[in-house]
Amino acid sequence: MSQAIFEGSGVAVITPFTETGVDYKKLEKLVDFQIGCGTDAIVICGSTGEAATMPDKEHLSAIECAVKATAGRVPVIAGTGSNDTAHGINLTKEAVALGVDAVLVVTPYYNKCTPEGLIKHYSKIAENTDAPIILYNVPSRTNVNISPDVLYSLASHENIVAVKECNFGQVPEIYSKCGDRYTLYSGEDGLAVPMVSLGAKGVISVVANILPAHMSNMIHAYLSGDTAKARDMQIEIIPLVKALFSEVNPIPVKEAMNILGWDVGHCRLPLCDMSAKGHENLASVLASYDFSFMESYK
Repeated sequence: MSQAIFEGSGVAVITPFTETGVDYKKLEKLVDFQIGCGTDAIVICGSTGEAATMPDKEHLSAIECAVKATAGRVPVIAGTGSNDTAHGINLTKEAVALGVDAVLVVTPYYNKCTPEGLIKHYSKIAENTDAPIILYNVPSRTNVNISPDVLYSLASHENIVAVKECNFGQVPEIYSKCGDRYTLYSGEDGLAVPMVSLGAKGVISVVANILPAHMSNMIHAYLSGDTAKARDMQIEIIPLVKALFSEVNPIPVKEAMNILGWDVGHCRLPLCDMSAKGHENLASVLASYDFSFMESYK
């Protein structure tokens, strides 16, 4: 089995924007907040970080900011995926040079490649870096699924070590075909504990942007044997999960952070502000949770 890059909760951190670019000082604050509240890893420039709207220079500057702000306290995992294999290789090399601990590589989007194309895509990236690679399987966004058979075919690449899995239904087959070859992380906050019950080591979490300690403690409760506590903590956040995914991520989580006083700016087009109805529902749900722990970090 590959050694886990982290166990617990890795936050898929949002990218705070101003009208002119990334708010790097706010990003530093967010990293300190996350680590101070027990997050187990920082995942920068993923889907939640709106990496698809960031030019390479800005993308890499955000990664560099996160690495410096983290200062080795927890692992930093950088999103470096692309629908262009050569571009993904270059981004991966650049991110590794900045000091990240691992990279998160989403399946190629829009191209809709075949399983053989997936194998060749990931093999090329793996051959061009020694860094640990987490594959990111999110068919709802990319219309491409990393099947258990594809994972089995990629097992010879020792630095492909983990999968952020959003296709919960195929997890048992992954273990059936690949055993413990890969570390699995849940890509779904609402299914984090069920995924860990099947052998995953944690979650890469959107909810952790606003409830970092809860998400980390929930996973560690299960891993340490307190399954009832973990189950109850999972149930407790279901209303919040529904609200945070009531519109396209990361629209609601950025809205939530702004409601909670973080002033992280807007999403970039083509993502727009949350609807008035969605905002009202989100604010109502947030009011039922205690966020007083945030005050000293803002």
